[in-house]
Amino acid sequence: MENKDVAWHSQEASEVAAKFDTQLQRGLTSEEAAHRLARYGPNQLREVPRPGFWRMLLDQFNNFLVLLLIAASLVSFLLGDYIEAIAILAIVILNAVLGVVQESKAEEALAALKRMTAPEARVIRDGHRQTIPAQEVVPGDLVLLESGNYVPADVRLVESVNLQIDEASLTGESIPVRKRAEVVLDREIPLGDRSNSAYMGTLVTYGRGRGVVFATGMHTQIGLIAEMIQSYEEEPTPLQVKLNQLGRWLGVICLSLCGVVFLVGLLRGVQWLEMFLVAVSLAIAAVPEGLPAVVTICLALG
Repeated sequence: MENKDVAWHSQEASEVAAKFDTQLQRGLTSEEAAHRLARYGPNQLREVPRPGFWRMLLDQFNNFLVLLLIAASLVSFLLGDYIEAIAILAIVILNAVLGVVQESKAEEALAALKRMTAPEARVIRDGHRQTIPAQEVVPGDLVLLESGNYVPADVRLVESVNLQIDEASLTGESIPVRKRAEVVLDREIPLGDRSNSAYMGTLVTYGRGRGVVFATGMHTQIGLIAEMIQSYEEEPTPLQVKLNQLGRWLGVICLSLCGVVFLVGLLRGVQWLEMFLVAVSLAIAAVPEGLPAVVTICLALG
């Protein structure tokens, strides 16, 4: 019955109730509600497993410039310059931690969406008012809305008495929206102007009403947002691409210059070990240790 292509706001409330086999006075029967719960699943936002902390941390080292810094740190350690080695490693670790914090923002956004969902819902079943866990709300349920309650699912209103709903979490509208169950709207009207419908996660600020549930869980508007957050695959930004290119060019230039300096020293009769140390020191000095951390900090601060 849940169908993303059906414009429930463009139909009469009685038509919507009829299509869900819902009696406007008695609601669904308990047996029918149980059947629909088994068919459509619980009314909750599905959570897709995200990469763990260690996976996200390791991903921060998948960068040529960072690998170049690690190599410089190892060489400094082998040459006995422990302070330089520790300083470079500290910068690399700081950069990795800040990167993990940035990648965790998607999980924080999903958690914020879940906090907006109602823990309980008031419905009419078998002709009686009942309070049930919001996860058990099903399409076709007759839901009661009162001031101070979160809307437990997407509903087509069938009754409204001075009903106002805060939809800022969904549309960004800062002023509560006046709802009117009796109106029938155009199919193409934007989400924020659908005054005959109420949506999961929005807050009733005034009045009361009742409505027929037409979407639950991931089929709701807030569920679509959660799905977009979870399905988003991060791609390298133009800045990250440029930094990787810079790292490769720095690596090539450093190795080339070190090779030239090493060969010139040998041709001038300098001991090969001495020239090797000079070349390595030059390579370490040429690596911009602070660049990854500076870029990450700037991005984290916005």
